[in-house]
Amino acid sequence: GLERTDGSACAERSSLMNIGKRVDYAIRALSYLAARPANHAVSRREIQEKQDIPAHFLSKIMKRLETGGLVQSYMGARGGFALKKLPAHITLKEVYECLEGPLMLMGCLDERERACRYCSVCSQISVWHEAQRLLANYLAGVTIQQLANKVGLRDELASGTREDSQPLSVH
Repeated sequence: GLERTDGSACAERSSLMNIGKRVDYAIRALSYLAARPANHAVSRREIQEKQDIPAHFLSKIMKRLETGGLVQSYMGARGGFALKKLPAHITLKEVYECLEGPLMLMGCLDERERACRYCSVCSQISVWHEAQRLLANYLAGVTIQQLANKVGLRDELASGTREDSQPLSVH
C-alpha cells in the first residue's frame, strides 16, 4: 500500500474528482426550475417526475440547495420550490460546490504535504493545478439559465426531441 507522511499505510490514493448522481440530479432540478416563471413554486413531485429523480435523492438535494441559498422552499398545498437567484447567476461550479464542497481534482492540490510527502518535489502537481483551474473556470462560466429545461427529460425522451441539442460554447 501507499505510505502517508506519518508513516502509516493508506489504502487509497488521491484521485480525479467524480461527478456523482447528486450533482446530476441537482442540475436537473435547477434547470427545470429555471424554465418556470420567476417566483412560481414547483412541487417536489413535479420535479421528481419531469426530471426522473428518485424521491429519496431529491428531498436531500433540495434541502442542500436551499441551505446553499440556491432555492427557496414554500410550504402548504401550493408549496414547492423556486429559484432563489436568477438562473443566469447560478453556475455549475456553484451547484457542484453546494453539494460536494470545494472543487478539487486531487487532495494534494489543497492539502499539499498532508496528502503526499512528495508534494514539494512533485513534477506533476502544476499540471493538475492548471487542469483544476481550467475546469473551475469552465464550470463557473456555465449557468443554469443555459441549461434551462421547460419540458423535463422524461417527456423529451418519450417524444424523441430535444429543444436545444447544441453543445455549449463558453468563452
